[in-house]
Amino acid sequence: MESGAYWQNVYLTRRTDEVGWYEPDPVVSRHLVAAAVRAGARSVIDVGGGASSLVDHLLDLDLARVAVLDVSEAGLEVSRRRLGDRATQVEWIVGDVTNVGDVGPFDVWHDRAVFHFLVQPEERAAYVRLAQATVVPGGTLIIATFAPDGPERCSGLPVCRYDAGELADALGPSFRLGATERHTHTTPGGTEQRFVYATLTRTS
Repeated sequence: MESGAYWQNVYLTRRTDEVGWYEPDPVVSRHLVAAAVRAGARSVIDVGGGASSLVDHLLDLDLARVAVLDVSEAGLEVSRRRLGDRATQVEWIVGDVTNVGDVGPFDVWHDRAVFHFLVQPEERAAYVRLAQATVVPGGTLIIATFAPDGPERCSGLPVCRYDAGELADALGPSFRLGATERHTHTTPGGTEQRFVYATLTRTS
């Protein structure tokens, strides 16, 4: 099944609070994005944001530009309904991060749990090209993937697992690794999943 159709089906057939990646409060992402905003960031794109409530918190930061990119229209619609009138303050981009094309410049690129689904080298290369074109020099890329002791599969799909150094290598010399942290996510079903979060700076 093509990627967009796969994730569209997930959102259409399962409740948002039942999927494994559901977070009642995206606390780690919130804190990392807020730190970038305190340092001067004025725009954020949430890659693979779907139904995540991170966008709700982004709108409280008085940013100049907020966007959410996801391959699933149904996932984005969950967030639009939740936000109500505030949804008009967000750019909603339906597309696959590996072939969506130009999305314009952003100070912060946030990705929780998209990159680790890119198991083919050409997919990862396309992701990196878009990130390079999107994050402004001096901007911030925040990425979270399964850690080396995390799951080998998620939502029925294989994943790649990374430590912080491997993430930095995968993203290439256009991004300089900064702070990293491990996080244990507990799914709605009670399963613990080990993640690594990394904050990287776009080099000139």
